Amino acid sequence: MISDETAYRRYLDGEQKAADLLVERYGDALTLYINGYIKDIHEAEDLMIEAFSQLFAKERPIESVGSFKAYLYKTARHLALRHKQKHRLAFLCLDELDFEPQSNTLIDTDLLRSERDRQLYDALEKLKAEYREALYLVYFEDMSYRDAATVMNKSESQITKLVYRGKQSLKVILEQEGFTYADK
Repeated sequence: MISDETAYRRYLDGEQKAADLLVERYGDALTLYINGYIKDIHEAEDLMIEAFSQLFAKERPIESVGSFKAYLYKTARHLALRHKQKHRLAFLCLDELDFEPQSNTLIDTDLLRSERDRQLYDALEKLKAEYREALYLVYFEDMSYRDAATVMNKSESQITKLVYRGKQSLKVILEQEGFTYADK
């Protein structure tokens, strides 16, 4: 599998399939990320397309801004914030994102996992917006702290603190709601 940066470079060199690969790789997840800001899946799809369009139209070397994924999400975040400001909508609502487990395990296991996930997403909704976004980028989008910092316009140490405080706050919320850990 080729890296994002290699695919982007190939696109800049005229290979259209490389752009298609990047859209296929990130389109759905990016749409869900944007939808968390604006709460309108159709507008989120349009903004996802616009984010890719801006990236492909600028033809900037990614090395100057970090990883392709971080640059893409930062572009999408700016578009979503601008759209949100225009339309004055609420912030990231993770319970609208579809994270149902996809496995062939026993139904009981899926039910327990689904209940645990529901508790987690409910608790995430109660976090400060910055904590929630940092945790989302690091754990759900699997971004490095550096990339999450790029997306959120923060330093890497600020992201480290946001993730740490977010996890601490999440733990307190979950314990208050009676969540039990499997390793206890």
